[in-house]
Order: sequence, then C-alpha cells, then structure tokens
Amino acid sequence: MHVISKKAWKDAVAADPALEGPISEWYKVASSASWQNLMDVRKTYSHADFVDPYTVFNIKGNNYRLVVKIEYRWQLIFVKHLLTHAEYERGGWKK
Repeated sequence: MHVISKKAWKDAVAADPALEGPISEWYKVASSASWQNLMDVRKTYSHADFVDPYTVFNIKGNNYRLVVKIEYRWQLIFVKHLLTHAEYERGGWKK
C-alpha cells in the first residue's frame, strides 16, 4: 500500500512527540501490506473499523484514532485525520 497525505499525522506528532513511535509502526506495517478489503486489514489490525467511507485505526493504546481512506483497487491509503480519542468522539471529522 502507498500511504499519501501525512500532514495530519505530522501535525499530531508535533503536538505529542510520543506518538512518533506508534504511528511509524503503523506506517511500516501499512506500507508493506497489500490489503484487498477490510477483512485483510483486520487480519493485522483486528480493531480497525469501517466508518463510511473511512477506515479507523486505534493508535497508541487507544489514545488516538487514525482516520484513513483506503482505495484497495489502487493500493492507496489517504491519511485524513489523526485525532485524540476525545476529538474523534466529538465527530467533527465526519463533515
């Protein structure tokens, strides 16, 4: 998978440098994957959820939510948001 649009995660890491390790680990796994559907994603990340049209990952011990759009056909992942759990729960990212 090719991961695009890392600005959201760079901004989050700037605010919480401890996030660097967990998000880098996710990137390493995702960029070497060849997921074809959500079931493939869940073989690696059982906690991944589909919130149309996004896939949401728990990051850093469930403290953050990584919201991405996965285009399986083209093997692309577009990073949309990297939010704290509280920011995610407010739901503003869905707009």
